[in-house]
This record gives sequence, structure tokens and C-alpha cells, in this order.
Amino acid sequence: MNTRTNFDSNLKELKQSLLDMAEEAEYAIKKAMVSLISQDLQKAEEVIEGDNKIDEMENKINDQAILLIAKESPVATDLRKIIVALKISSEVERIADMAVNIAKSTIHIGGEPHIKDIVEIPLMMEKALNMLRESLTAFYTEDTVIAKASAEKDDEIDAMYGRLIQELMGYIREHPSETKQVTQLAFVCRYIERIGDHVTNIAENVIYLVTGKRYDLNT
Repeated sequence: MNTRTNFDSNLKELKQSLLDMAEEAEYAIKKAMVSLISQDLQKAEEVIEGDNKIDEMENKINDQAILLIAKESPVATDLRKIIVALKISSEVERIADMAVNIAKSTIHIGGEPHIKDIVEIPLMMEKALNMLRESLTAFYTEDTVIAKASAEKDDEIDAMYGRLIQELMGYIREHPSETKQVTQLAFVCRYIERIGDHVTNIAENVIYLVTGKRYDLNT
């Protein structure tokens, strides 16, 4: 196997490790949301405990990247591919942290009856996860069009976040005794909004990967 083929093979393996990590993060987010809706505190605890696995996956990616740099001494575009993979793995790890935070909010609410049906929050979550899937597709295929389209959807999540927070604040005025639960649900909305921000960062890194230029897609 020549040097170029060897590098491409190792880079493909690095990308696959990143996609596996993202898949695990997505699963954690979904599991955390199920725990919130069903008030399954055991499931919430499992999400928190499972975060170690995702941290280990990030460490593996870091090790793969360091080894690839040390063995292949990549320059220019090749080096950029490795650096971007590292940056994206960091964003994915932070997304996984949001799953842990949602699980913790679930535990704080406990068995207290929900003040309202949990419907809009999962819809907001699904939008954020769709963004994540698109941004990772953009990374794998090095497609800036998909990356930009993914980042643009963050506006929809921000709008949903604004509406939900306004509604939840209304509940506090009407039912001050439910302030603790409302506050935790507002935190959950914030965590999902943060997922959208992290995905936007992934999209920016994809554009940097392809073009070598920095773009701010958060404006």
C-alpha cells in the first residue's frame, strides 16, 4: 500500500469513528428525551452513566488523529481534514453533554405530574437531530451546500425556543407553585437550542475544511 492510499484509509477510519460517536450521541439525546416524557428516572440515570462511553470514543479519535499526524506528517489540505475531524468530535462531545443535562433535569422533576404534555420539546429535539445528521453528511461528503443548509435550520430551532420559553414563563405566573418544574423544562429547551448551536459550528468547520476559509454561520 503506497503512502497516499495508506493515509486515505486511515482518514476514512477516523471519519467512521467520528460518525460512530455522533450516532452514540444522537442515541443518548433520544434516550434522555424518552426519560423526560415517560418520567423514567432509571433511563435518565443510564444516560448519565453512558456518557463515559462517548468520552472514550472522543479519546480514541484524538489518539487516531495524533497517530495519523505523527506517521504521515500531512500538510495543507490533509492536515486540515484531521484538524476539522478533531474540532467536530469536540462539538459532538458537547452535544452528548446536553443529553446528560436533559437527563439531570428529568431527575430534578422526578415523579411530579407534568404541568403540560411534553409535545413541542421533542419536536424541537428532532429538528436539532436532523440538523446534526445533515451536518455530518456534509462532513463525510465534504459538501458545503449541505453544510450551509443545515446551519440555516438553526433559525427554526431558535424560534421554537423563544416560543416555548415565553409559554413556560406564562405558566410560572399562573402556577407559581410549579416554578421548579417549569424552570427544568426551560433548561431542557435551552439544552436543545445549544445542540443547534453546536451543529452550526460543525457546519462552519465543514466549510473551512473544503474552502480553507472561516465563515460565521451564526449571524
